[in-house]
Amino acid sequence: MYKLIDGKQISESILDELKKEIATLKNDGKNITLAIIQVGNDEAGLIYLNAKIKKCSSVGIDTVPYRLNEETTIDELKTLIYKLNEDNNINGIFIEMPLPKHIDVNQITDAIDCKKDVDGINKKNLGALLNNEKCFAPCTANGIIEILKKRDIKLEGKHCVIIGRSNVVGKPLALLLLRENATVTICHSKTENLKQITNKADILIVAINQKRKIDETYVKEGAVVIDVGIHTEYVDGVKKICGDVNFDKVKNICSYITPVPGGVGPMTVTMLLKNCVNTVLDI
Repeated sequence: MYKLIDGKQISESILDELKKEIATLKNDGKNITLAIIQVGNDEAGLIYLNAKIKKCSSVGIDTVPYRLNEETTIDELKTLIYKLNEDNNINGIFIEMPLPKHIDVNQITDAIDCKKDVDGINKKNLGALLNNEKCFAPCTANGIIEILKKRDIKLEGKHCVIIGRSNVVGKPLALLLLRENATVTICHSKTENLKQITNKADILIVAINQKRKIDETYVKEGAVVIDVGIHTEYVDGVKKICGDVNFDKVKNICSYITPVPGGVGPMTVTMLLKNCVNTVLDI
């Protein structure tokens, strides 16, 4: 019988801990402030921005939102980031994605001071992660590690297969798992004999952005399955959310599984907030 990994519950428990830590820091005169930058009028981006502001407020983190117009140049955006880098009242800087097409994402993320890069996406932090140094790791990848640890799922010596090789999930997650002494295999869209590989996984992490791609034929009996994907669909006119894993077909084979929604998703913003706190604690 499978066990459901409730990411929302884990997230709430971490947020409760953060709230207490932040209250203690404020009593010591240490406030935490996150600058959030959105360029353009992307509707989803605005929803995410407001959600982050609300979540920050719930634990005691101050926010300074910047909503810039679509025509903002890369130099103007970098100038703002450099200003925030030098502002001692700003602990973290977050760039809402997507950015307009005329702005080079890598140039922008690399302009952020690595000590304020609470999203863990600039080259200095990713390089530090590769060298097993102290750094901020990408929030979704870090959240997956937190989920596994909170459920006391052993990582050391286990074969972890990741389907997906992005810079924000697949690659950094592989490095984080190696830190935990797991054995890691990374697969992707060009991988041959994918099922033969995934069927050897003790822990299968799916981040391929293909709706319900992974069914029971990809999963070893008793494996832990972590679904990073998120998709919307309409069933009988009702909007529903699903992941990269066909939950109904996989659930009776695995030992643990994350649902979509309510699995990995809630952890991403939570780890962002935790990183903001860590800027003050210097962890």
